[in-house]
Order: sequence, then structure tokens, then C-alpha cells
Amino acid sequence: MKRAAVIAAIVLLFAAALAAPAAPPKTVAIKAGRLLDVRTGEVVRNAVILIEDGVIKAVGSNVVVPAGAETIDLGRSFVLPGLIDCHTHIAMQFENYIGDIFRKSPIDAAVSAHIYTRRTLEAGFTAVRDVGAAEFIDVALRKAIDEGKVVGPRMKVSGLAIGATGSHSDLSGFSPYLSFQQLSGIADGPDEIRQKVRYVIKYGADLIKIMATAGVLSEEESEGAPQYSFEEMKAAVDEAAMWGRKVAAHAHGTEGIKRAIRAGVVSIEHASLIDDEGLALLKEKGTFMVPDIYNHDFIMTEMAKMGLPDKLIAKEAKIGDLQRSNFTKAVKAGVKIAFGTDAAIFPHGDNARQFAVMVRFGMSPLEAIRSATLRAAELLDWTDKAGIIAPGAWADLIAVDGDPLQDVSVLEKVRFVMKGGVVYKK
Repeated sequence: MKRAAVIAAIVLLFAAALAAPAAPPKTVAIKAGRLLDVRTGEVVRNAVILIEDGVIKAVGSNVVVPAGAETIDLGRSFVLPGLIDCHTHIAMQFENYIGDIFRKSPIDAAVSAHIYTRRTLEAGFTAVRDVGAAEFIDVALRKAIDEGKVVGPRMKVSGLAIGATGSHSDLSGFSPYLSFQQLSGIADGPDEIRQKVRYVIKYGADLIKIMATAGVLSEEESEGAPQYSFEEMKAAVDEAAMWGRKVAAHAHGTEGIKRAIRAGVVSIEHASLIDDEGLALLKEKGTFMVPDIYNHDFIMTEMAKMGLPDKLIAKEAKIGDLQRSNFTKAVKAGVKIAFGTDAAIFPHGDNARQFAVMVRFGMSPLEAIRSATLRAAELLDWTDKAGIIAPGAWADLIAVDGDPLQDVSVLEKVRFVMKGGVVYKK
């Protein structure tokens, strides 16, 4: 009888536990002296942002803080949505040209990558699109961050960048007897490209990155010559679409840019030598431009110290000012511009230095901020989830002491960072 009574008691306790109401969601109220609505451009004074389980439930100056809510008072700080960088290489960091190529392996990169994800998040970038990493390190990083094992931003990743033999994706300028035992993104011809697209998707890529043209920090002779035909790029886009993915195209040169747009890529990375026809195509197709116009300063002043060959610095000297001039034309033409920096060329965590350069070359502070919030979220297919402070969006927020609409450089000194309702910097 005693045993039966014990079993009955356990059954009753288990049933009671199942019937008991779930614990109420954690509620956090953030008080913001000034809050930027990036959609309207309006600044809301004395706003309250109500958050439950990492999602914004209400926002405005008339929101009542419920009893028992955890309150974070940011005083007179200026609160914005978390920033998004659409062109990073967060699994690597340029330090020394020869050392990076010959004295490090992908294992070194993987061991250090968590440092760069933390720096990026603490700099106010709560999401990134990573467009090329060795050995699927970016896929592993994304998983580790999502599982709470590593601190970092939300990530969409491309895995191995896909390029032709001798392209910006390939090691060039060295002996033909030199090779590395590592996973490769090299593919030539439509059939190989389709297979490579399937390969990187199989191992976790959220998007596809292709090399439409030559590059600057690689040893091909040109900085912008086409490296894939239209047919090859169309094969990449069509194959990616069949698997529910989109394609970003590294493209400096004029012809390669236009081939990539016509092939249907979602974004043109760099766009340094784009012409008027290319700008018109961007508008016609709704293709994003992701111009990395800060790193020219870093390359020209710092990278000789890192052993970057003179001929590569000369390529940047030739192309950097043209890229900025064409950025100004793109702003005037009204093309869709998403914020992207090519972080890894310069130190991770300095991403926000690009805002001031964007303003210097024609963007208003508000539009520069929108490029890293509204526009970037659209490019990442996170519209209504990221890049805004609104009900239903993720609670990804930052705060700065100054007014970024008056001085956008204040975004270089973020004092508060929240991602998914969790505070990472205060």
C-alpha cells in the first residue's frame, strides 16, 4: 500500500506540474531620453521600449512600465536599432601579408574568431553578413553564437567564396608548385559552379558569394577585369535560387558589375568602377550596392606596415578615390545602398568609422544610419525583425551619448548594446 501511495503521489505531482501555468515571460523596460525611429526619421523623447523574451512588445512615450518589470534607464542617451554590417570577414583579421598566407592555418583563424565576434557586437553591430571564410569557420561561428557558446552578432554566412581559377578567390602570384591542403571554392564553367553552390549550401551557407571580377588585395594584374562570364554567374544565381538562397557578387570592374546585375545577384559588393549604365541597372533590378568606402584610408596609411606589396597598394591608390566618387553618384541616383565595410582589412570593431566617410561623400546622417538598419535588414531578409525599434522586432538596440543625426561619428563610441533582450555592454 505504501508503494502504491508513493506512486500515486508522484503521478499527482507530475500532473500538477503539467497543469501549472508557465512562468511569465521576462519583461524588460528600457527608458530612452531620445529614440530614433529610422522609418520616419523622427526622434521620440522620453520613450519606453517594452521587451518580453527578447522581442519588442511596445514602444513610445506613452508606454506604461508594468509592475515587476526590470527597468534599464539610459538617461539622456540616444537609442537606435542595432547596426548591421553586410560585408564582413569576421573569421579572419589582416595582420601581416606573408605571415597571414604562409604562417597561419584556418585553425589559427578559428581559434581567434570569437575575439572578433565579441568586438563587433560590443561596437554596436548586432548582426552581420559574412561573405567569405575558410573551412566553413563562419558556419561554425554562427552555430556557436546561436547556441549561446560564443558572444557575437547574429550572422548570415556564405561559407567558401566561389571564384574561377586565378581569380580573387584563388592564390595567385606565387609558384605553380605551391598549394595548400584546404577546402576550395574554385569552380570553372556553369556545371562546376552549380556543383560548388550545392556544396557550400550542403555545409551551411545562408547565401552564395561569387567573384565576378578581379580584386585589390590579390595578385592578379587587374583590379576590376571580369573573372566570370554572364553564363557562369547566371548558373550560380539559378542554382542558388533553386535551394532558396541569394547571391552576392564581389565586383569592382564595370563590365563584371553589369554582368552580375543582369544575372540576378542580390547585391554588388564594392562597385568601385560602376558607370551610369550600371547605376541605372541597379535601380531597374532593385539590386543592392554594398560599398566599402572607409577601408581605403586604412589600406593607404597602415597596410604597408603589414607588408602589403607595393603593387597592391598601387591598385588601391588607383581605385579608392574612384570608388568614393561613384558612391556619391549612387547616392544622387537613389540606388539601394546597404552598409558594408569589408571588416578584416581593418580591425574588427572599427566598423562604424565608415559612417562619417559615407556622410562626407554625400549621404545624410539619417540615410547612412538607414543603410545599416532598414536597408541592411531588407538585404538580409530580416525586414520587420531587425533594423527597427518596433513591436514584433528583435530587441537589438544600441545607445550613444551624442546625437548621430548631428554628428554621425558618435556611432563610433557605442555605450550600450542589447541583442535579443540580453545586455552585452552597459
